[in-house]
Amino acid sequence: MKIAVMGAGAVGCYYGAMLARAGHDVTLIGRPSHVEAMNRDGLLLDFGSSQEYVIVTGNTDAAGVAGADMILFCVKSTDTIEAGEQIKPFISANTIVLSLQNGVDNAERLGGVLGQPVIPVVVYVATSMGGPGHVKHHGRGELVIGPSAQSQTVVDTLVPAKIPVEVSDNADGALWAKMILNCAYNALSAITQLPYGEVVQGVGVWDVMRNAVDECLAVAKGCGVTVPGDVWGAIEKIAETMPGQFSSTAQDLARGKASEIDFLNGYIVRKGAELGIATPTNLALHALTKLQETKLA
Repeated sequence: MKIAVMGAGAVGCYYGAMLARAGHDVTLIGRPSHVEAMNRDGLLLDFGSSQEYVIVTGNTDAAGVAGADMILFCVKSTDTIEAGEQIKPFISANTIVLSLQNGVDNAERLGGVLGQPVIPVVVYVATSMGGPGHVKHHGRGELVIGPSAQSQTVVDTLVPAKIPVEVSDNADGALWAKMILNCAYNALSAITQLPYGEVVQGVGVWDVMRNAVDECLAVAKGCGVTVPGDVWGAIEKIAETMPGQFSSTAQDLARGKASEIDFLNGYIVRKGAELGIATPTNLALHALTKLQETKLA
């Protein structure tokens, strides 16, 4: 299958590499430094215990998605509309488009731009970029996708590439569960520039996180979303299993980049206001993170 990855960051590069090593024709759209390295050497897929170069095509132009049977859309939530407009001229009604992004409304927003359905995907993987054309895999890698006429094709393509996929009738709830986890950790890690294990040792931090989560759950309920599983239990576990992990928001701020906080805590604040649900903790976390963005930009 011809597959394009729009947004060749850590997530896009990992899944692109896994599909390419399974024999698919993969094109990754990314920054010039990454594209140059991938076209020169291949994409270095680094599992820690082993490394291998995978042959892919790199392209800096959104036109590189032309002719793709499937597109993995992996850009930051802040870039969804602009990147969607860039790829729109090069896709057909038969192109399968998957949104592998943080937040809960990217598939809907992207579908509005493209004028066709987009499959929402919940991503559970720990990856990072080790340098141009070098993606590191730290753990997990499974995906949860929403049901659609194309979902079985997605499963049949990804599972043989050693990418576990679950089709869930409550993918929206799973997206919310992941976003709530991000709302609990991302801002605090970003504001302090500390990893999760150190963040939770702060005085009153667990209470702040609990308040933020309770607000998120209230907003989810107001939106008619059923959030699956033990959300708070999952949040407590993260501090134990990933104590050295900095949030993606913290990493963005450390690099002087705009973060996705408007689509995490900021989204909860906006939706809460629409529904008449108070969200003071998320408001404070959002406001403080935005101040840090301004300070570090």
